[in-house]
Formats: sequence, C-alpha cells, structure tokens
Amino acid sequence: MKRTAKKIENKSPKKSVKKLAELDAHTRMKVYVLQYAEMAQKEMKKYGIPASITLAQGLLESQAGMGELAAKSNNHFGIKCHKGWRGARVSHDDDAKGECFRKYKKVEQSYRDHSDFLRNRGRYSDLFKMKKTDYIRKMGQVEEVLEHLQERDNQIYRVVFETNPISEDVRKAGFGGANRYKNLDGFTNSDVIISTTKRLDILSKQMVVQSKSFDEIQRLAVDKEKLLAAIPSIQPIANDDLTRMASGFGWRTDPFTKARRRHKGMDFTAPRGTPIYATSDGKVKRADARALGYGKHIRIDHGFGYVTLYAHLSGYNVKRGQRVKRGDIIGYVGNTGRSQAPHLHYEIHKDGKAVNPINFYSGDLNPVEFEAMLEAANKENQSLD
Repeated sequence: MKRTAKKIENKSPKKSVKKLAELDAHTRMKVYVLQYAEMAQKEMKKYGIPASITLAQGLLESQAGMGELAAKSNNHFGIKCHKGWRGARVSHDDDAKGECFRKYKKVEQSYRDHSDFLRNRGRYSDLFKMKKTDYIRKMGQVEEVLEHLQERDNQIYRVVFETNPISEDVRKAGFGGANRYKNLDGFTNSDVIISTTKRLDILSKQMVVQSKSFDEIQRLAVDKEKLLAAIPSIQPIANDDLTRMASGFGWRTDPFTKARRRHKGMDFTAPRGTPIYATSDGKVKRADARALGYGKHIRIDHGFGYVTLYAHLSGYNVKRGQRVKRGDIIGYVGNTGRSQAPHLHYEIHKDGKAVNPINFYSGDLNPVEFEAMLEAANKENQSLD
C-alpha cells in the first residue's frame, strides 16, 4: 500500500488520477491518507489544526485526489481566488459556471493555504477556542455531521436516483472479536480509551460505506445532468455570514396569533430590495400576488417533481413562462402579504409535498457552515409570516 502511494505521489496530477481510478474506493482513501498524512501533521504542528480534520476535508473536497479541480490545479480544498489573490488560477464550475479557483504547483501549497484560511478567518475562530483534550465532544460533532450526510444520502440522493437506501444495520455495524481492544486494558482511563476507540472504528467504517455510496451516486449522476440541474442547491439570497436565517422548517410560533403552527419553509431576513436568486434551473409558473398570505411571490417549476416558492417580494425580475438558470436574479425582498417584517419566505416542494430546504444547500455550504445553519434552523422560535 505504501509503495502504491509513493508511486502515485511521484506522478503528475492527471496521471495520478488515472492510476487512482484503477483502485476501489476504500483503497483510494487509504492511499490518500498515506500520501498526505505527513503533510497534514506538519500543518498541525504549525497551525494547531488536527491532522485528522485536514485529511478528512482533503479527502472530501478532492474526492481522494480524483476530483477535476484537484487534477488540474493541485487544489485539494476547493479554495477560490478571493480578493487579492495574485497567483495562478483556473476556471471551474461550482456555485456558478467558470468560477476562479487557485492553482498550485504543489499540493503542499494547497494544504498551507487551507491552514491559513482556517486559522486566520473569523468564521472559524471558535474552532481554536476548544480545549485540545476535548476529543469526545469533537467526535460527537463529527458523528452529527456524518449522520446528516447519511440522512441526505438516503432521503435525497438515493431517492432522486431511484436506488435503494443503505440500511442502518450496514451503516452502523460494529466490529467482531472480543479481544479486539484487549491491548487497551490496564490504563488509568481504559474504559474511556476503549469506548472512544470503538467509536472511531465505527466512524471509520461509516466513512468507507458513505464513500462507496457517493461513488455509486456519482456513476448514476453521469446520465442525469438535467436532473441535477433541477435540484435546488443554493441559498435564495446572499448569506455569506450565515446571519440571515431567521426561522427554519417545522413547528414555529405564529407572529400574529402566537399559536404553534407548521412552518413550511425557511425565513431569511434582509433589507427591502435585496436580490433573490433562483436556486435551480426551471420555468416560472407563477409571478403574482393571488395566493393567500404570500403577497407578491414567485413559483418555479424545476421538473422532476421539484417546485420552489419565494414569498413576500417587493418586486419581480421575471415573468410567468420565463426560463431561468440557477443563480439568476428573479425578484427582490419585500414585506408584502402576511408578513411581519421585510424578509424572504422560501419553500421547496417535492411531488407536491413541502420538504425541509436545509437539506438542499450542498452547493453553498461547507460542513462547518452547514452545522452552524442546522443549529440555527432547529431552534423553535417565532416565524416572520
């Protein structure tokens, strides 16, 4: 295995991808870790970022070194150019078509930029306030994020591609052998060490299962580009600091009657006139104020059973029958209809049934941002409509 990793390491990015493609998903993950473990440890010593977190994100973002962006730019973390970047760059389709991404001569430079980004950006400062011995709480956070990935895998991706969900028995199966952890006995905190090791083993196995599942989904997606273009996958308004999400999906307090009622979408606070974006390709089926409570609103039919709704607008930028692309400006935030303050009420319907929009922001949020929004969305507060 180490010999394989060394051979791949000495090849150009494109040749590495070709060699990695010959391996199964589990082996690719092992080879990636062997290739870059020392690099991640070096970053940990300099910046204090756990090597396991760096490797996990590198695995995910670069698809174990096989992703298109990694192959053409040595960029293993999806780092965009951002303001002030003067180095080499490549165009890559991400949130929008042909976005600017940093290009590196060596993967090591990508790892260094990733460390610098995490350490020096205010968005991630809370990560470095945690005690380094607080492993159990960190592990619980990893388990929670992985659980949401699994839920999205079973309830969205596998449903969309009409393939069977992965059972809980397969995802969370333990390891056999009564003596597997015998060498961990005899220490002061053996019970904690053994239980933590078991959790790590199960997490590792779950990651392998999830990786293989994503490989399968990737194969299914090749022939379904139109379907993927139809699935809402970005936030409907600019929300870089994640502060605009005011109320989530589920039971909330009605701002007018003060009674609990089911809130079928998410509310985003924003000043009147803030642009609203189509969250996926589709055709405008309604742009009017004739629906009770919604005020001026837009409905877009994306096909494949997906319809999105944008309510309480101040004005329109589209008309009925118009075709739109993901990211097009379709209207502007307002306070029309049954609304307490300027905001956007956003709904997603699948086959006529309202579903939770938070599961559809994969194109907008990294795992840390998704966890922050999930926490805010789960609070049972008062909605704005």
